[in-house]
Amino acid sequence: MTATNPMTSSTTGTAGPDPMSPELIADPCGGYGKLREQAPVLRGQFMEGSPVWFVTRYEDVHTVLGDPRFVNDPASVPGPVAVDIRRNVMESMGVPPELGEYLSGGIIDSDAPDHTRLRKLVSRTFTVRRVADLRPRVEAITAALLDDLAAAAPGPVDLVETFAYPLPITVICELVGIPEADRPAWHDWGRALVSMNPKVLPDALRAMVDHIHDLIRRRRAEPADDLLSGLIRTHDEDGDRLSDAEMVSLVLTLVLAGHETTAHLIANATVALLAHPDQLDLLRRDPGLWPGAVNELMRWCGPVHLVRLRYAATDVELGGVRIRAGDGVQAVLVSANFDPREYADPDRLDVTRRPSSRGDGHVGFGHGAHYCLGAALARQEGEVALHALFERFPNLSPAIDPVELVWQQVPGARRLAELPVTV
Repeated sequence: MTATNPMTSSTTGTAGPDPMSPELIADPCGGYGKLREQAPVLRGQFMEGSPVWFVTRYEDVHTVLGDPRFVNDPASVPGPVAVDIRRNVMESMGVPPELGEYLSGGIIDSDAPDHTRLRKLVSRTFTVRRVADLRPRVEAITAALLDDLAAAAPGPVDLVETFAYPLPITVICELVGIPEADRPAWHDWGRALVSMNPKVLPDALRAMVDHIHDLIRRRRAEPADDLLSGLIRTHDEDGDRLSDAEMVSLVLTLVLAGHETTAHLIANATVALLAHPDQLDLLRRDPGLWPGAVNELMRWCGPVHLVRLRYAATDVELGGVRIRAGDGVQAVLVSANFDPREYADPDRLDVTRRPSSRGDGHVGFGHGAHYCLGAALARQEGEVALHALFERFPNLSPAIDPVELVWQQVPGARRLAELPVTV
């Protein structure tokens, strides 16, 4: 990767955004922000070189995420099958086809009616009421983790490994039914998967799939009060509602999505609040601001910057550009969430900011049919974790100069490798 201009492809030399460019990886907010102000829709390339359209402004991103003319599965495009860019990416990562189906054949990459069917099977676990019932357990896990941090005082300690990761992975694994002894392995597998490193990704994926198959066998013999046991009952009673591969893919997706994003939201938000003591002071003086603050933090420093690739199911005009049926379309969340056409003073972190009439007021959790299934749980975990962290440790501070923080070099995401703090 030698390109330094986000408008230059690192592999073809063609003009257009390239998510693998060092500038976009190092400074996604600034880099994609430049692209947003150049044009609402730009022709560029996906991670493995396939041509796609990048959509950068809030209104257009909102359209792509919510308009049924944009689909997640290229097989949903009428006529000749569109190029499956996802499979090209998996091949470039060394993922064999028999494993690739677990990444591209599940709830995230399906469209109605399959997506609707799969979402109904798990949606009751993540309703606002069910999530509210989980709050005491989230608070108890948080308190125990903070006790461990206190025992390590004054530090330094890595807040990512000791707090930001353990909280959400414990919660989602308890919900799904992953035994406590297996959770450290899931943490390692998840990091390998999101690294996009072909040297470790395929082995990690195979280990996860094998583990889920083994867990299904164990749960079938000894059912428990968890989501996996419920999925097994659904599969065994009516195989038409849930196939073997779909069950494995659901578990894989729920566990990974249920802890990776939340962990990095907590870490990123901690850095943001430490860098904005005026905003932290507002939260300390009025704890009632925390729910809205988490929403603003998701907008301002959410870890997911590129949403799952969409495909135009028909010819569509968007942002003054004609997008042809079958074309890949990449909605850019980070540029949409800082669009001055939608937000007053978007670069300013403001924990008193309230959303407009449209839902969250940001697209950090997506929008439309594929809106994040666990958004309510992620918001609750973020609120509980951050409120308790700063209340328990009022003198929490970075253990290193913030400019020395190491960010993972992963396209489309903003994730800290570690967060050393003194407590």
